Amino acid sequence: MSTAVLESHLSSRDVETRPSLLRLTAVELRKMVDTRAGFWLLLSIFGLTVAALVTAYFAGGAEDHTFEQMFVLAAFPSALLLPIVGILLVSSEWSNRTTLITFTLVPRRARVLAAKVGAGVVLASIALVIALGLAALGAAIAQPDVDGAWSISPQLFGQLTLYVIASMLMGVAFGAGLLSSPVAIVLYFLMPMGAIAVSAIPWFDGVVPWLDWWSSVSILADNPLSSTEWAHAGTSLAAWVLLPLIVGLWRITRSEVS
Repeated sequence: MSTAVLESHLSSRDVETRPSLLRLTAVELRKMVDTRAGFWLLLSIFGLTVAALVTAYFAGGAEDHTFEQMFVLAAFPSALLLPIVGILLVSSEWSNRTTLITFTLVPRRARVLAAKVGAGVVLASIALVIALGLAALGAAIAQPDVDGAWSISPQLFGQLTLYVIASMLMGVAFGAGLLSSPVAIVLYFLMPMGAIAVSAIPWFDGVVPWLDWWSSVSILADNPLSSTEWAHAGTSLAAWVLLPLIVGLWRITRSEVS
C-alpha cells in the first residue's frame, strides 16, 4: 500500500472515529457537575433561588408575587454565580494540568472550546427552565390578587434569557482568556468596584455606560431596553464576552501543554 493511500485511509478513519461536537458538549456538561466545586456551586445557585423566592413571599407585597417578578428574582442567582462555573470549566483544566489528556483525545483545541461554549449555553438554559418552574410555583403559592399576575412581557423574557446565557458565556470567556481560575474569579468580582472607581473620574463619564457590564447588561433583568441601552449592552457584550473568547481561542490553540 502506497504512502498516499495509507494516509488517505488513516485520515478517513480518523474522521469516522472523531467524537461529534454534540458528544464533546455532553462531556463538558458532565464536567461541570462531576467536580465538587461545580456540584456545590450549582447546589448553591438552587438554594439561593429558593431562599430568594421564600424571602419575597414573606417580605414582599402582592405586586412582588407576580409570575414576572418571581421569574426575575429566580433568574438572578443563576446570572450571578453561573459565570464562576464557566470559569472553572475552562481554566481548571489548565490549573490542574489535565489539558494534556483532553488535547490528546481531541487534538483540535478549537473544537474543545466550542464544546465548552455549547455546554455553557445548555447549562444556562437548564438553569432558566428551573428558575421558570420555581417562579411559577412561587406565584401559584402566593396567589397575588393583582392584574396580570401571570403575564410576562415577551421582550423582558427574552432579555432575561439573554442575560443569564451571556453571563455564563462571560465566565467561559474569562476562563479561556486568562487560563487561571483564581485570577479570573477575582477579576469577575472586582469588576463592579472597578466600574465604580472609573466612573468617579469625570473624563470617563461618557465611556463607562458603554463598557460597564453591571450598568449596561444587568439592566436586561429590569425593564425593556431602549435603543440606546441596547447599544450599551451590545458594546459591553463584545468587550466582555466576544473579545476574551477570541483571546482565549488564540491562547488555547497556541499555548504549550505540559
